[in-house]
Order: sequence, then structure tokens, then C-alpha cells
Amino acid sequence: MTVSKPIRVALAAAVSSLALTGCASLGGGGSDNNDLAYVARDVESLYNAAKQRLDNGELQLAAALFDEVERQHPYSPWARRAQLMSAFSYYADREYNQAIRSATRFLQIHPGNRDAPYAYYLIALSYYEQISDVERDQAITQQALASLNEIVRRYPDSPYAADARVKIDLVNDHLAGKEMEIGRFYQNTGQWLAATLRFQNVIEDYQTTSHAPEALYRLVESNLAIGVPEEAQRYAAVLGANYPGNEWYERAFDLMEEHQPDRVRTGG
Repeated sequence: MTVSKPIRVALAAAVSSLALTGCASLGGGGSDNNDLAYVARDVESLYNAAKQRLDNGELQLAAALFDEVERQHPYSPWARRAQLMSAFSYYADREYNQAIRSATRFLQIHPGNRDAPYAYYLIALSYYEQISDVERDQAITQQALASLNEIVRRYPDSPYAADARVKIDLVNDHLAGKEMEIGRFYQNTGQWLAATLRFQNVIEDYQTTSHAPEALYRLVESNLAIGVPEEAQRYAAVLGANYPGNEWYERAFDLMEEHQPDRVRTGG
């Protein structure tokens, strides 16, 4: 999953606001090696060198220089800004694990800072953008969900929480898709009880997602396959009550008719 361009622009604007205004711009700049070589520099010059690299899109070098601000001037107010700017630079460069480490370090040192919500948001986005397709392990997806929920819990009225809520819905839909993928595999291999457990997980844990109607239909299928028509009928009724015009309800109704040919269709 990726973050849309408008959100990336907003992130860049937000992190740029952390920079001190009115700082003298550095001209020209030397080679990358010269920038990274350990030379004691005053904090303002070092910070501005990093900011200039960030503005030029040299993200790896910018992150390294922001890290250098903290190494050379750990007790300066600039170091606090540099920590978060470093995390953003790594994030923008898609170095997500390093972005998470940098943002986490910022929170450990400055847990009550006014920019803490932004640090939590960077962590959540760094997990979110690593979410893979449903056929792969979903550990990162779970970490993304936990991080997004943490933003909503800590800062419910922040703009970051508003975006997190949207992403939580998308992540839940993704996780439900994984459960469906596994359940269908069990069905195709005749492991009906195992399939039933997966589909039940969807309707219990992800009932507001787009996968819920199919999960109910698959439960009808599975229960008929293992010889429990009463349970199949119950799930078909739930499907009809909640999704009366859905294609999965129509398929469930037809399936129940095949197993109970004497039943007369009475509506829905």
C-alpha cells in the first residue's frame, strides 16, 4: 500500500514546519563525502546543510546529516528537530525500518513533545506502506493496525487520527481478505471445518468489511458440505437479512434450494 501524493505533500509541509525559520542558506555545498566526513560544525550550519539536501531530494544524505546534528550537538534544541527530520527523510526514501527506529527514538527521548503525534504517524505510515498482498505473511499488517490504533487512542481529535481511521478500515479489509484466502484454500482441499473457522473469523472480527457477505455464503457452503443444514440455513438467513440485494445472498438462496428442493421461495 502507498500513501497518495496529496498526503505526501502534506507530510513534507508538516515536517518542513519543524525547521527553524530565518536560517541562513548554505551555498553550493561540497561533495557527499565532505558532507558526511566528521568535521565539527556549528549546529545551525550542520542543520541547514541537512535541510538543503532534503530540499534537493537527496534523502539518504539528508537523513545522515540530520543524524549528525544529534551526534555533534545532542543537547541542542536543534537535535530534537533533527531527530524527527531524520525520521521523515528515511520515510520519504522508503527506508521504512530506519524511519521507524528514528521516530521511536524521538518518542523515547521526547514522549510529551508537541510533535509526538507526527512521530507516531510516521511509524504507522512506515508499517502501512510495507503491507503486502494477502498471499504473504501479515505480521507487518498487524503492526500497521496496532500503530494506527495507537494514534487514534492517544490523539483522537488530531488530523492524524482522522487519516488513521480511514487506514484502519483498509487494513481490516486486507486482513479479512487474508482470512478469506486461507478459508477458500481449505475449502478447495476438502478441509471444511478449518474453512469454517476462517470464515467465522471474518464475520466476527471483520463484519464491517467488504468480505462479510462472501464469508456468510462460504459458511453456508461449508456447513452443507459437512452435513449441518440447520447451521447453513442460519447463515443464509443472516446473509439475507443484512445483504438482501447482494449477489452472495442470491447464490446462498439458490444453494439452499438445491439442498431443499421442496422449499418455496417466499421473497428476498
